[in-house]
Amino acid sequence: MKSAPLLLAAFATSIFAADWPAWRGPTGDGQAAAGQKLPVKWSESENLVWKAAVRGRGHGSPIVVGDQVLLATADVETEEQLVLSFDRATGKSRWEIVVHRGNLNTKGHKISSQASSDVVSDGERLFVNFLNNGAIFTTALDLNGKQLWQRRVCDFQVHQGFGSSPVIYQNIVLVSADHRGGGKMTGLNKLTGDIVWQQDRPPVANYASPGIVNAAGKVQAVLAGCNKVESFDPLTGKKLWSIDGSTEETVVTAVTDGSRVFLGGGYPKNHTMALEADGSGKIAWENVTKTYVPSMLVKNGHVFAVGDAGRAVCWKSATGEELWNEKVDREFYGSPVMADSRIYVTSKSGVTSVFEATPEKFTLLGQNPLGDESFSSPAICDNRLYLRSAKTSPTRQEFLWCVGE
Repeated sequence: MKSAPLLLAAFATSIFAADWPAWRGPTGDGQAAAGQKLPVKWSESENLVWKAAVRGRGHGSPIVVGDQVLLATADVETEEQLVLSFDRATGKSRWEIVVHRGNLNTKGHKISSQASSDVVSDGERLFVNFLNNGAIFTTALDLNGKQLWQRRVCDFQVHQGFGSSPVIYQNIVLVSADHRGGGKMTGLNKLTGDIVWQQDRPPVANYASPGIVNAAGKVQAVLAGCNKVESFDPLTGKKLWSIDGSTEETVVTAVTDGSRVFLGGGYPKNHTMALEADGSGKIAWENVTKTYVPSMLVKNGHVFAVGDAGRAVCWKSATGEELWNEKVDREFYGSPVMADSRIYVTSKSGVTSVFEATPEKFTLLGQNPLGDESFSSPAICDNRLYLRSAKTSPTRQEFLWCVGE
């Protein structure tokens, strides 16, 4: 008989089998539902179902829920942070809702945005994080864009920026907000926005979203960065374990093979690690690959990654033995996603590479430019691929693209 966590995971997957409802997809680990029929080559004149102009700018990736595709964005000219809804079949605008007006952050890294969080959904509601007026706010909307609640989670001191996405587990919305003033890991009631629990974090800048993993026999919310890896009970906030490790700053969301969690970092050192998820603190293996921004993929006892500099690599999840290491492109800020044995990943220059990834070999199948700048990750569902990128000449304009045969 399946354990309760596995039954919950199977139930969630069945609900969203035709959707991509959150950061890293229906199962939170970058895996698309099996059996997708997707092209490996496309352009503006081939295998493009539709494209839609996107108001403003943002790094948040698209999500797909029901008949809508949803994005967070920010319009610096009107000083608005918004959620945009597009028709899934046609790409036509359905609605746009201003979540915050004014008080945009003007500090941080030169390539950061004011809308770097993904919208996420439980199928009935939408949740989004924004940095506004010196604090992190989480906002809940219904599927028509009506605001249900808004919660000020904590103050936030800007270093590079903010980009952590909400993560839903049962009745809890998890929000991580690490910063140099001392951050918070928070669990909100998804129906009311009330703070159910909150844990202090070290006073260190960090950018990761928590990963919900079913590992070592329990469901855990794992968060790396701030020179620590910490595990929380997502329902109560109880700290299950904490170890010194990882790096000061990281962006990746943890993934698991059921026994270990896999994490990476890039400041002040390049780092990839496999950590036993039982609280023992044992590091199964580690290396100096820079998996700082793109999150990893785990399948059938193997870890697949695309490093920031653009090399794809496959390791055995138990030992870290490197099976292959191949150049794909350069400069990746988006994370790879996987459909069966094919991996799709978009570079900063807007080129989405498709490669067959098995433990035996790497096979590049296609490289497809749409626009010339991208900081987001692909979404895959119902035989369609959804991408966010921008054309930067003659003036910068973002687009949402739907690719399919």
